[in-house]
Amino acid sequence: MKDDDKAVYLGTDCGATTSKVGAVWGDGTVVSTKLLQRVTRSQDGPAAVVASWVDAASDFLSQHDLTWDQVHGAGLAIPGPYQRYGVLDKSPNLPDTFTGFDVHNAYAGALADRAGRPIPLVVGNDGNLGGVGEAQHVRGRGHGTVLLLAPGSGLGCAFVDERGLPLDGDTLAGMEGGHVPIPLHLLGAKPYPCGCGRTWGCVEVYTTLSGLPYLLEERLEKYPDHELAKSGKPMKERAFALRTLAQNGDPLALEIFDFQAKALGIHVAVMAMAVDPRYVVIGGGLMDPEATSDAFRERYLGVVRDTALPLLWPAQRTTLTIVPASLGDLSQSIGAALVALYRSRS
Repeated sequence: MKDDDKAVYLGTDCGATTSKVGAVWGDGTVVSTKLLQRVTRSQDGPAAVVASWVDAASDFLSQHDLTWDQVHGAGLAIPGPYQRYGVLDKSPNLPDTFTGFDVHNAYAGALADRAGRPIPLVVGNDGNLGGVGEAQHVRGRGHGTVLLLAPGSGLGCAFVDERGLPLDGDTLAGMEGGHVPIPLHLLGAKPYPCGCGRTWGCVEVYTTLSGLPYLLEERLEKYPDHELAKSGKPMKERAFALRTLAQNGDPLALEIFDFQAKALGIHVAVMAMAVDPRYVVIGGGLMDPEATSDAFRERYLGVVRDTALPLLWPAQRTTLTIVPASLGDLSQSIGAALVALYRSRS
């Protein structure tokens, strides 16, 4: 490209149900905070998913009067675990047809076909790359390390170092913090099975949508007259109503989200023992201003803080800052774009 000032780095976030596209300019600023998302189409197989990513990227460029000639690099945020770099292993949230799929080469090839030339592509864990996006925002010109915990369908976790890059680990399994066992005795909870196959009480099940059916089924015994107790829908479908009910002050829904916030607070303390961050960013849909009320978010974060702080080392209680995420559903696609930019400089 002749005009580096107009260089663009694309980021694609592959979620279990939806995929999102974002981008940054060559100086790291975000091209747009308007979310572009498409259905992931995972049930149609890997080829269909890759095709949908490229189509979404083309739509993004068109919507912002950009061209493929301006694209200097791309990043892809995908769920783990991995057999090796860019090759998926069995995922708790994707069909078995994705096991062994070389997503790096497939997407790189599809991007090259659409752009008419090779585009450097980096691939990383979706939670890790989400942390990169949020880290740039929360620390500004500072250099403090950042821990991200983002409960959604699963629990996205990331640790971002002073350079702005995530901890991946030697087998790309670093910061799979959602599958760390939680101290169940502190919650008075049973060891629910996790989608990853473990039955030791993965923290993901106690903090995310994946565990809501278990929590709801147990607590409905205390609320026999609740509308969800009388529903004939499967427990998983009933659980989808909890977020809306919580916004309206429903006691059952608030009790469940208070429990999840307590579990996440314990996990903040556990992870702080390992990585000693300066900032902890809480992300996910529960922190989305368009999906939850100010009162709900304040209550949730208050429980997280009140649970975590007494469990920290004394020095951490005054230095560690727990804040809500700012990029929302854009964090992972923006983080993927930023890593593509950072890698291009090395």
